[in-house]
Amino acid sequence: MTNIASATPQPVDVEAIRTRVRALMPALRADLEELSRIRSLSADTHEDFDQASVDASAERVAELLRAEGLAVEIVREGGQPAVIGHVDGPPGSPTVMLYAHHDVQPAGDPALWDSDPWEPSERGGRLFGRGVADDKAGITAHLAALRAHTGALPVGVTVFVEGEEEYGSDSLPVILARHGDKLAADAIVLADSGNWELGLPALTTTLRGLVRAVVTVRTLDHGLHSGMFGGACPDALTALIRLLATLHDDAGSVAVAGLREGRAAELDYDEDRLRRESGLLDGVELIGTGTILDRLWTKPSLTVIGVNAPTVENSSNTLVPEASAKVSMRIAPDEGPQAAYAALEAHLQAHVPWGARLTVELTDHGPGFSAQTRGPVYDQARAALADAFGVEPVEMGVGGSIPFVAAFAERFPGAAILVTGVEDPDSRAHGANESLDLADWEKACVAEAILLARMGAMRP
Repeated sequence: MTNIASATPQPVDVEAIRTRVRALMPALRADLEELSRIRSLSADTHEDFDQASVDASAERVAELLRAEGLAVEIVREGGQPAVIGHVDGPPGSPTVMLYAHHDVQPAGDPALWDSDPWEPSERGGRLFGRGVADDKAGITAHLAALRAHTGALPVGVTVFVEGEEEYGSDSLPVILARHGDKLAADAIVLADSGNWELGLPALTTTLRGLVRAVVTVRTLDHGLHSGMFGGACPDALTALIRLLATLHDDAGSVAVAGLREGRAAELDYDEDRLRRESGLLDGVELIGTGTILDRLWTKPSLTVIGVNAPTVENSSNTLVPEASAKVSMRIAPDEGPQAAYAALEAHLQAHVPWGARLTVELTDHGPGFSAQTRGPVYDQARAALADAFGVEPVEMGVGGSIPFVAAFAERFPGAAILVTGVEDPDSRAHGANESLDLADWEKACVAEAILLARMGAMRP
């Protein structure tokens, strides 16, 4: 790798790159639609899981990269297939690693979609379908950057397309340990985030961490008739509800002591925009304190995402002996997940009502991320986005967690980590009617192609 810390950039022909990418867009869209028709769900526990589809997705990505002259291999390290491709650049040039993932979330209830989730369709300048934004558009943005420089790549390029990001990247640590030498780079572009708004690009510089746990409360060794024993014997479901209610104060802020809080970037984001983007119902109040972006990006949040208890339809006049809930806690970008879990467990133990038996099981965790945004690579990334979109980019946070970002930062401490993406606030990734704004997608493709040119123009 080259010493880009002291590199001096040379001029780049932005308009020539823009023209080349524009000519490439019809073929890129065809590739995107083809990839999006493949139902590459990576969770083998889901009823719609099909191993052949995940394998086909990886194979097609590998074929597309081989067509661009990359040496490609498909690797499996106990999980779903990942694709690694590489092509050398000119002697002395930097190496850039381009990341995306080819697995997707389930489509969910087809009735909630306005069109077939597995057959991409265009409406109002947007392409709709599962995976068109998250993250097969990221794969095609990388293809655009490669094709824009066909035969004359200004840098060495490694492409890494993961196959199980949507379900925790469980095999990523092993891949990084066993194949990390193939992925080493001066800059890493992780195309799995979004932009601030349509037409306004962003670099994601902070991500919250994640802790998920299952909380189980037991009060009886068997169910009891609620008329005969109710009023004296507590049922587990009521005890669980009371316990979960202690996790927030009256304002809706997380009440778990000892958790860190951060300050978000100062961007214009008011309650009207939040209500518009979230679909918050009229009359429903916001929760928490501090600025809205603090609450969304850098302060802890806690959500009950599932409950094991009798359904309304299957309920009976019975004191429930045991009840469980799964809680998802987002933590500040610089909070350690183990410390956060310890604080959560201590809070639950201290507040369990009526002497109920409590067990807390940590099911998943991941660190947050806070980027170092100064230096020549970030300067060139900001310039590339400005070239492509015609406006200066912003630096933003994301309240969701992408644990693999921290994994890359730990494995490659000398690399500049650039978290980019093609989504916008209306992309609805993971939800019904997931979509991609086609104009912004083209600009993102242009920006990545320009970034490679700008990186290649940096000479020590």
